[in-house]
Amino acid sequence: MLDIDQQMARIKRGVAELIDEGELRKKIARGTPLRIKVGFDPTAPDLHLGHTVVMHKMRHFQELGHTVVFLIGDFTGRIGDPSGRSETRPPLTEEQVLANAETYKRQVFKILDPEKTVVAFNSRWLGAMNATDFIRLASSYTVARMMERDDFEKRFREQRPISIHEFLYPLCQGYDSVSLKTDVEMGGTDQKFNLLVGRTLQAHYGLEPQCILTMPLLEGTDGVRKMSKSYGNYIGIAEPPAAMFGKVMSVSDDLMWRYYELLSSRTLEEIADLKRGVAEGRLHPKTVKEDLAFEMVARYHSESHAREARRGFNAVFAGGGVPDDAPVHACDHGDDSTPPAFLEAAGLVKSRGEAKRLIKEGALSIDDARCDDPSTPLAPGEYVIKLGKKRFLRLTVR
Repeated sequence: MLDIDQQMARIKRGVAELIDEGELRKKIARGTPLRIKVGFDPTAPDLHLGHTVVMHKMRHFQELGHTVVFLIGDFTGRIGDPSGRSETRPPLTEEQVLANAETYKRQVFKILDPEKTVVAFNSRWLGAMNATDFIRLASSYTVARMMERDDFEKRFREQRPISIHEFLYPLCQGYDSVSLKTDVEMGGTDQKFNLLVGRTLQAHYGLEPQCILTMPLLEGTDGVRKMSKSYGNYIGIAEPPAAMFGKVMSVSDDLMWRYYELLSSRTLEEIADLKRGVAEGRLHPKTVKEDLAFEMVARYHSESHAREARRGFNAVFAGGGVPDDAPVHACDHGDDSTPPAFLEAAGLVKSRGEAKRLIKEGALSIDDARCDDPSTPLAPGEYVIKLGKKRFLRLTVR
């Protein structure tokens, strides 16, 4: 059994902010399991490695003997979380929310211990509230306090719309903590305001305020923006092994260390030793990154899948071949067979503008020949398309 200092050291690994450490120590010292809440709005059907940063911290709490509440925001998902948004987020339909929630439930136990996890849906209490209940909830918070939130304040200053229902989101999330009587709530750093609302509401309703842990937002494969499906820089935990392995290998050598710290099961001492090995020339960064990619694929698929993905990656990128699972796309001769058009249609880029930029930078090869012309359609035939170092496409022009 770990003492409190050892437990706190494990809990604090990779944490951006803890409010309040003294309070958390007192809660742990009581010796009874804590209720750890993390909410997920099912706004997309697949989880990615960015989501797993907080999930691994949930697992740490489970391994320390505490109970995790995996809260699916099937009610709040219909409002739309405004965190970090410069405009109103469109709400999901009930059907979309429920379908995405089922996908989440199938994936989350790749990380969490199902025996120590409570899966809850916040529609159970929020859906039962009537107009009087919501008015009473809204009366517990002021507009001035709500406008302290950075994204609301910025949008108000820039005269961008803020819908009244968006004020309800943090109140509903906070009321989740009241209903569940949570001891600790976790989320990304962009969720700090919402987490603090929960702490305030618990005190308002006569409960002991929850402690708050915020986790860093994992940068996506582009190394700039947070990992997100909407940015196209994500690594999905349900992606095929080869795709997952290749995406991890596309991460820069510098960003690799952040992935190690936030995603790997290796100790901080082991990671520091790897860093020294690379700095001293004893280890090649590619080998270290392969080990990280192997760990991710083994965790979410299996070790045999990870070995196969590593062999396939090295066969392709050491030998210059085309991967067997390269996507296939067909298009008609004409406007659809211009490089920006087929690259967008095949999903290799998010937009034609991005395709034109990459072509201008010399990133496109067609049958091993560099292509600098984004406007000329390809003639009918079969082509191997390579974009950058790791994206391939088998193209048929009819």
